[in-house]
Order: sequence, then structure tokens, then C-alpha cells
Amino acid sequence: MNNSEIQIQFPRPGEWGEFTLTAIYRDYDGYMHADRYTADEIPADQAPAMAAVVSALVGLGEDWQAVHVWAHLMTETVYNEDDPYTPIGQRDEVALDVEAVHAETGGRRIFTVYDYPAFIITEPAAVEFFKHFTTK
Repeated sequence: MNNSEIQIQFPRPGEWGEFTLTAIYRDYDGYMHADRYTADEIPADQAPAMAAVVSALVGLGEDWQAVHVWAHLMTETVYNEDDPYTPIGQRDEVALDVEAVHAETGGRRIFTVYDYPAFIITEPAAVEFFKHFTTK
């Protein structure tokens, strides 16, 4: 079981270039860590994966703006196209839960993958991004 998560906080909703990323993970000795990074501290080779997260958030539309994101690593079972009942493997994917604020009313709401299927990110770069920050 993977108890790791990444939290991303946006101090100014809708301004994706400024954020704080907190990686929460357990090390090999069993101790929990919470490492914080600013946008300037994200390695350049990890920037495309962060862009994939932001593109998923943009799908909320203009009325709702993300202020806090929780990212979790999940494993999906992949099934045979010809026989949808026969599993042929598994793949890792990143799932997002998003707290957003409404631009006009100031109301808050949590959006999940059930609200926005685009919050499941299957690109290998996103999975590597997650593992980069939560595996030491």
C-alpha cells in the first residue's frame, strides 16, 4: 500500500506559476517526511509533468479555481480489448482531488475524479513526477 501523497497549494487561484508543493512519504525506516518545494525549486526535467497537472486543473473552467490539490498514486488494472473480463496487466496513474474556490461567490468545493475524469493522469511523466518527490 502506498501512503504517499503530494499536496500543491496555489496562493492566488488561477495563477499556476506560483505554488508550494509538499511531498508526504514514508522512508525505508518507516519515518514520515513532509518536504516542501516552491515553483522555483522544481527540477527542470520535472516541469512537463507539472504542466500536465496544471492542464488537468484548467478543465475546471473559469468559475472554479484550484487552491489546493492532493495527488495520489493509484494502480489501474488494464484489460484485454477483445475480452474486457481478462486482465492483461497493471499501470500506475496519478489521481487528483482538488479544492476550488468559486470566482464570484467565494464558495469552496472539492472535485474528484468522479467529477472530472481528466483528474486521472496516466502519462508516464506524471507518474515519474510523483515518484521523484515521494521516493527517497
